Amino acid sequence: MSTEPPTYKKKLIEVALPLDEINKQSAREKSIRHGHPSTLHLWWARRPLAACRAVLFAQLVDDPSAHPDKFRSDEDQALERKRLFNIIERLVNWDNINDKALFEEARKEIWKSCDGNPPPILDPFAGGGSIPLEAQRLGLEAHASDLNPVPVLINKALIEIPPKWAGMPPVFPGAADERMGDWPGATGLAEDVRRYGKWMRDEAEKRIGHLYPKVKLEDGTEANVIAWIWARTVTCPNPTCGATMPLTKSFWLSKKNGMERYVEPITSGKDVRFEVRGPEGKPREGTLQNRKATCLVCGSPAKTDYIQGEGRASRMGVKLLAIAAEGRRTRYYVSPSEKHECAAEVDRPEDIPDALLADDPRNIWCANYGLDSFAKLFTNRQLVAIVEFSDLVAEVHDKVIIDTDAFNAGMEDSPYLARSEEYAAAIALYLGFLGSALIDDLSSLVSWRPSHGTGATRSTFSRQSLPMVWDYAESNPFGGAAGDISSGVATLSKAIEALPASLPAGSVRQVDAASVRNQGRLVTTDPPYYDNISYADLSDFFYVWLRRTLREYCPDLLDTMLTPKAQELIANTYRQGGKDEAKKFFEDGYRRMFTSIRPDAPLSFPMAVFYAFKQAESSELGKVSTGWATLLEAMIGAGWSITATWPVRTERVVRMLGNKSNALASSVVLACRPRGEHAPVIDRRGLINKLQEELPAALGGLRQGGIAPVDLAQAAIGPGMAVYSRYSRIMESDGSSMSVRAALALINSILADVLAEQEADFDSDTRFCIKWFETYGFDMGRFGEADTLARAIDTSVAGLDRAGIIKARGGIVQLLDPSELTEEYDPVTDDRISVWEIVMHLAKQFHEGQEKKGGIDVAARLMAAAGSRIDLDAAKELNFLLYSICEKRNWAEMGLLFNDLGTAWSEIEKAAQNAAPIGDIQGSLDYPEED
Repeated sequence: MSTEPPTYKKKLIEVALPLDEINKQSAREKSIRHGHPSTLHLWWARRPLAACRAVLFAQLVDDPSAHPDKFRSDEDQALERKRLFNIIERLVNWDNINDKALFEEARKEIWKSCDGNPPPILDPFAGGGSIPLEAQRLGLEAHASDLNPVPVLINKALIEIPPKWAGMPPVFPGAADERMGDWPGATGLAEDVRRYGKWMRDEAEKRIGHLYPKVKLEDGTEANVIAWIWARTVTCPNPTCGATMPLTKSFWLSKKNGMERYVEPITSGKDVRFEVRGPEGKPREGTLQNRKATCLVCGSPAKTDYIQGEGRASRMGVKLLAIAAEGRRTRYYVSPSEKHECAAEVDRPEDIPDALLADDPRNIWCANYGLDSFAKLFTNRQLVAIVEFSDLVAEVHDKVIIDTDAFNAGMEDSPYLARSEEYAAAIALYLGFLGSALIDDLSSLVSWRPSHGTGATRSTFSRQSLPMVWDYAESNPFGGAAGDISSGVATLSKAIEALPASLPAGSVRQVDAASVRNQGRLVTTDPPYYDNISYADLSDFFYVWLRRTLREYCPDLLDTMLTPKAQELIANTYRQGGKDEAKKFFEDGYRRMFTSIRPDAPLSFPMAVFYAFKQAESSELGKVSTGWATLLEAMIGAGWSITATWPVRTERVVRMLGNKSNALASSVVLACRPRGEHAPVIDRRGLINKLQEELPAALGGLRQGGIAPVDLAQAAIGPGMAVYSRYSRIMESDGSSMSVRAALALINSILADVLAEQEADFDSDTRFCIKWFETYGFDMGRFGEADTLARAIDTSVAGLDRAGIIKARGGIVQLLDPSELTEEYDPVTDDRISVWEIVMHLAKQFHEGQEKKGGIDVAARLMAAAGSRIDLDAAKELNFLLYSICEKRNWAEMGLLFNDLGTAWSEIEKAAQNAAPIGDIQGSLDYPEED
């Protein structure tokens, strides 16, 4: 029986992707804030829009190899692929997001490959909405679903609501008259959100602005307070002391050179007060060090257990450390005053969400210290402000209805006729998101960053957890800085304005992914990553306030007290009764989901799944990710065959200097198709033969495609699992079925063999260096051993020494570390050049150049000069091999050297094409001057 998959036209995603540009733009996107859809509402682990856009396009567009009648030769196919790559490379650039001609070009390409009828797109784990939004931007019918009501609301705000009001003018009194011409896309909707948001902010300031007084400066003038910086306190456990103990990690306020400010505690008897000092001097250490606190009065320690007990008994207090205020082009820090301490002493409001936080020890740490309910995460003053904003949304809702009816008056063809309540509910939803931004910036888990400029706040969710914050910053919602509702209004309206708001309008539902039926829709999804993020537990922070604010307008979504937990498809050990039970729950849920969508999957297109993995474990099968293996086990068990995998990065191409870890790709994108009903069975030996037959060519293609060395093993899973998942069963020697985990280990083993076999293609000097490096790295070894090895490989220690590759002195031999290589190196005149030598010099020039912001340009000049003497493809292969050796030997920092070079290799190659080879490179490797 044939082992070939069913006949279908291969899509671009199954053959090649311009990963360099996709990764570059995905990384760049993290620094884009103004107008970016991610600023609409916080959600965790969103996939970059650039990557989603590229994947959707490549999922639908035919690879040139699918049309041998049009593109008969490999060269013709490569040329056509280059044209398609050019479209993707322009699509992923955020600067082109409003280029209508470009998106029309992309749509035509999609429609051509889909015979004029592209399939609807479905994301059953819609989360932050990146995939459905980009499907809509490409003109596709987008469907989104999620179990959690918070992302359901986010997706409605992204793809369902804007198209309904596209092209309509704002209804806020006078707003439509202030602008001539049309209101394209969601600009009218955005303008109303801006106007009503400003009205809400101004109204709130009238009502509660007196709770946020200005601060008097030394010159007698007043300034707006940005934040009040507080320290939590407990009573000293020493019975003879009993002083109030401030709990602080640090007394720094600003570390900016010349603007240093810090808090100095001053004790008087059992009293502690604080004064702001600086720029001279330095603060003492914080009172919290090494899991215990120290009393400033008597020096007695208070251990964690004691502090936790005081917190749980509601005996934890607060004390004002300092006040941060905004001046003209500067930041002021003012010592505490009784007036400002008293201003914060307000009664706790009624009707606030007071449910308990989840018992999630991995992600919610503040509960151990008594902050165990949603209300306790906020000060009373913060609660008053949040309740006021929440209540104002209802007032805005009623105001929008009145204003819309007034706008309709006398207009028989008004687009808002009989829709005023629907439009008011839409405006309320966006302003409810404004409340989410407010509570993220306005909780007692907001910390102060003294190293950020002259000091700044850090939001509640600066990471994916609810930590304990001891010295917290209480932002001023009317202070004109982070936390001010005005900045939230601007951010929200810009995000809405930039949405595609194009027809067809998207469809969003709340449903468990395991129950989804795709009904002929093409699935592109970004599922939860095993146990990485407890979405439901964390999103309750927003949900309880969204429910209070929006329940009347979204009753079906906001009916329950908290978000659904039992069906959430993550491996949660504390909820599911242990590690094994969590793994089984996760795999069973995934298997149900992938099984349910398989029967109706459109056969002409591959499904695409984004997946990230961090749970690397070691076992007798080697290093395998639990979450990754579990996902594949479920997917393949549900009858899917993997046809490609692509690593997609959202980090900078080149590591930040000083970072000592090799992070895996942020995500791997899998392309999958339904496996044939009559797929054959094969035994272990047959699988090995197939892997050995197909992997080498596949790996060559991956390397040429710009895969970073650190990602090669993950990218190799694609062609490896394509072979494995082609069969209905792989029999082990004892008759049992081979698991995915065992297959992954087998793929890794064959990958190592393939890399090792490449040694035969290198020159003798390089082969010696590889063998020596495998054993000693850049450490010393004995001459006798080196001499024996050199003779076996047909080279000599003396020749290697003379070539400047090793140093042999006093019976000791050592490979030269790249940092030890000479600066005056000329590959054009080198009379004993080797691939090893070129890679070492490239690593040196690139690494040292990066420190001076010129690594690519400097390495490109060297590569251009070396290209006339050696095979640069062999140099690239050697770089991959050296990274592989470092990874096996756990030489992390050394591995960075080769990973960084490999990651940037394609960029260096491009730059080298414009760097003319030179005969005398000395003096030409100067680094460009910094701006």
